[in-house]
Amino acid sequence: MQATVQHSIAGQRVDGDGKRRGDVFNPATGQVARQVVFATRSDVDHAVRAAATAFPAWAEATPLSRARVLFRFRDLLERHAGELASILTAEHGKVLSDAAGEIKRGIEVVEFACGIPDLLKGEYTDQVGRGVDSFSLRQPLGVVAGITPFNFPAMVPLWMLPMALATGNCFILKPSERDPSASLVLADLLAEAGLPGGVFNVVQGDKEAVDAILAHPGIAAVSFVGSTPIAEYIYRTGTAHGKRVQALGGAKNHMVVMPDADLDQTTDALMGAGYGSAGERCMAISVAVAVGGVGDALIERLAPRVRALKVAPGTDAEAEMGPLVTRQHLDKVRGYIERGLSEGAKLVVDGRELKLQGYEDGFFIGGSLFDRVTPAMTIYKDEIFGPVLAVVRVPTFNDALKLVNDHEFGNGTAIFTRDGDTARAFVHEVQAGMVGVNVPIPVPMAFHSFGGWKRSLFGDHAMHGREGVRFYTKLKTVTSRWPTGIRAGAEYVMPTHG
Repeated sequence: MQATVQHSIAGQRVDGDGKRRGDVFNPATGQVARQVVFATRSDVDHAVRAAATAFPAWAEATPLSRARVLFRFRDLLERHAGELASILTAEHGKVLSDAAGEIKRGIEVVEFACGIPDLLKGEYTDQVGRGVDSFSLRQPLGVVAGITPFNFPAMVPLWMLPMALATGNCFILKPSERDPSASLVLADLLAEAGLPGGVFNVVQGDKEAVDAILAHPGIAAVSFVGSTPIAEYIYRTGTAHGKRVQALGGAKNHMVVMPDADLDQTTDALMGAGYGSAGERCMAISVAVAVGGVGDALIERLAPRVRALKVAPGTDAEAEMGPLVTRQHLDKVRGYIERGLSEGAKLVVDGRELKLQGYEDGFFIGGSLFDRVTPAMTIYKDEIFGPVLAVVRVPTFNDALKLVNDHEFGNGTAIFTRDGDTARAFVHEVQAGMVGVNVPIPVPMAFHSFGGWKRSLFGDHAMHGREGVRFYTKLKTVTSRWPTGIRAGAEYVMPTHG
């Protein structure tokens, strides 16, 4: 990897006008691995102009020719998956197997976007009136942008850019400054796949770059994934500047554990969903809701598993969990654990006790497990985004359902039960965008769409799938009549058909 992570504009690596740089750390060692340039408004404008120049030709390309570029891109992603996974582990810290899984889920969206010739087909109605037909079509917006988070530096861009490119738009990616190198690999592979210069651009940076994107009149739409406060800011600012915006925010995903659940299966699910990727997932399970008398048995199974978590650098083949992404985030997670203790929760397993010989400066923390958590506690209300699982005990299913529905977030949720009636009632009544039944992390496949409810999503469109096609296109409906030689004269009333 390069010592300095640059922008990619019109197919060229450039430093841009900015003098500011940011440090990119190796989370396992805590050492600075490289630096990333920070874009100015001028750099963002440079990328927009490059994209605007490329847009007319790309928009006029046939959907089939655009799909063929994505087919080649998909093959290149598979061929370079190992290299890309190593970059993710080096800058984010997640274990290599998890990084490989992230890339695979991103490739699925590329595969879906390859079907764009069919997905862009409109509707046609013959003879809506005498000699009058009507049809609809969807056309690209123009230059669009994606602002993506640190926790999935490959997958989330791959949820956005294939749909945007397939529908005929040009795309500007602003990745997280914490782990930016994957963005340039994507740019290189797209170029190798035959994507014309300027159709995909990368601008690195921080809030200055974000604000420039939100205010730029040449950008028609913005996609975002991140925390709720920033998602709301992105949505309000972007829409105030006349843009279409989809902004996915935070989460506090609950798993309801019924008394009849298979507790061995449930424990396995909670371990993976709560502690995988060190809890740095917007679909992580951070609250287990133990219904009836199941709480003691659940804690009895969870505690030894959490203590035995294999925490190590992501390159360790036996690692189950790697470090957190930055020192600041490590301190934040530690602070939440201390807050949970001070507010009266029972800390069954304390991850702060973890020490790794040889990696004392790394951003490591062990898994933590709280019991007897209540809805009034900060560790219940806030998105911690770390390996901290809170167990809340409630007497009935209705209490559990109310708990989930009363939370400000409605991203994902799950229920573990053997009872179909209970599961159906949960699916029907729960206020969340993605629901799992005996599935802990119900991330939809690419041919469905990803998105939450309540303060987990700002905007009208979820991400990828057919929702992605709708977000990145505008609808045009045509009503047509061809002259027949018959003239009825001027009509001064609202046209009707029949």
